[in-house]
Amino acid sequence: MSNYSNETSFQKENNFAPEIGNYPIKVVALGGLDEMGKNCYVIEVNNDAFIIEAGIKYPNAQIPGVDVIIPDFDYLRNIARRVKAIIITHGHDDQYGALPYLLNIVKAPIYATETTIAIIQATIGKKFRKLEQATYVTVKPSDSLDIAGHHFELFQTTHSVSESFGFALKTPFGNIIYTSDFMSDYSPLKGFQFDLPKVARLSETDKTFLLMTESESADKVGIASPNHKITEHIKQYFEEPTGKIFVSIYSQNFYNIQEVINLAIKFKKKILIPNPEIANFFDKMASINKLVIPKESRIDINDLAYIPQKDVVILICDSGEKLFSYCKEICYNNINGIKVDTKDIWINAAPSVPGTEIIATDAADTIFRTDCHVITLNRKVVSSMHAQQEDLKMMISLFRPKYYMPVKGEFRLLMANAKLAIDLGIGLNHFNTFVYDNGMALAFDNNGVPVRKSIIVKNGDVMVDGSSVGDVKETAINERTQMADGGVVLIGLAISLNKKKIVSNPDIQMRGFLYLKDSEPIVNQMSQILNTTLTALMNNSEKSISLLDMERKINDKLSKFLLKETNKEPMILTNLLNVDELNPIDPK
Repeated sequence: MSNYSNETSFQKENNFAPEIGNYPIKVVALGGLDEMGKNCYVIEVNNDAFIIEAGIKYPNAQIPGVDVIIPDFDYLRNIARRVKAIIITHGHDDQYGALPYLLNIVKAPIYATETTIAIIQATIGKKFRKLEQATYVTVKPSDSLDIAGHHFELFQTTHSVSESFGFALKTPFGNIIYTSDFMSDYSPLKGFQFDLPKVARLSETDKTFLLMTESESADKVGIASPNHKITEHIKQYFEEPTGKIFVSIYSQNFYNIQEVINLAIKFKKKILIPNPEIANFFDKMASINKLVIPKESRIDINDLAYIPQKDVVILICDSGEKLFSYCKEICYNNINGIKVDTKDIWINAAPSVPGTEIIATDAADTIFRTDCHVITLNRKVVSSMHAQQEDLKMMISLFRPKYYMPVKGEFRLLMANAKLAIDLGIGLNHFNTFVYDNGMALAFDNNGVPVRKSIIVKNGDVMVDGSSVGDVKETAINERTQMADGGVVLIGLAISLNKKKIVSNPDIQMRGFLYLKDSEPIVNQMSQILNTTLTALMNNSEKSISLLDMERKINDKLSKFLLKETNKEPMILTNLLNVDELNPIDPK
């Protein structure tokens, strides 16, 4: 398999190409390879470029204080004039979440389905003016369309959100096929149909030059269907409930949410959406005939006291960490009018996604503490709606590509996908199957032959912290990690450099480091170290020393002491106040 990632680490870090070069076909990932999320792919045909997805990923526990991570879009600054379209294949934030930041660089129309556009506008549209001013082109999931003289054939796929699609882009050498997220489901819910007939027609009528398929479940045997459905796992609790039914589920998992709605309607339950923001989201989706809850089946929080508990389904939805935080708030009785009782049933249908594992585990633990009956639908019970090995084999066998490029997934998953394709025996091998890393360009010459040289464009993670984009440096992350792991010690002390003496007792405050009742012996020893160190520094007649250097030396001494005594490394912040600067001594 072609893989240059180990050969070019120095070049990748220090010698980025401003543009890939004058080749007729170029493909590069700015995100989505060797990672879960942050999907962003650039396909260039002749002098025109198309951006496929602009997603985010969630930070892990080692990156505290960061909201989301987006791709580095610097490469796109150089080719912005050539970008003809931004194509978002479905409504998940790992596909569209970085759009507001991308639109600061690229002024191009956004092509997406009605459902995807509605999701973008309902979730992040109001927070970013760029999205309100963006140009949207609404497409149907199996449309045929021309963009800047290039022909695209879309084909609908089955995924956890409705109206998702892949596409075929026509080139002089054959089609470039990008499947996006998909699975084989031949009896799906309405709006989630897999357009297999069109896929078959595309594979028959045109040659496939390059096939790009997702890899998120490439290590799983079999097919995802029908194990992605939750109805059979939870139907009994709707038939014979013992109390209220709580269901926690990702707001972008339309497929499983629709299953819950269908069960509630079938068994004449009333649905309550307690989060006002999510209730508005459902209203927005209902306006385009998605996730429709009949008026007679929906209640608000004021109705809860007047309806039998067994007739109530409380639907808790949101994305990422926000979902798990809201679950905890309900369990802590912080949502007025809602209390979790021992007779209630809680169906947890939201397995953690990368970056949310810790808070997801904490939320699950909190739910169990309520002593209600908990049903956990993890990935061992319910499959994610991503292509597994047999799904991938079907797609590869249909298109029989000349070249193959696994996308979307950690490196082990990309490799699993590539090996699967090679083992099919349809002509794919180590020379025409490409397992690449972000930033590595796959270019083809005028004869449609891969360019066998390493071309790396600028790529990486850009951290978004509140309204700050890309300003969170590694030092800040290290400091936040240190505070999260070891806590913080704050020290304030007044001294007189002229008199070379300490003029106040130290004020030592601790947060997240030691319990108050355990801290007195440590504080006393810290005070002694402070006095000894400061006195020695001020009385060193050989050279003068600044307050900043004194603070650094104190921090170093105390850090070594605390590590030895407590086996913890808190962040130590020392502030020395020179009283001479407040009340200067009269020279007379």
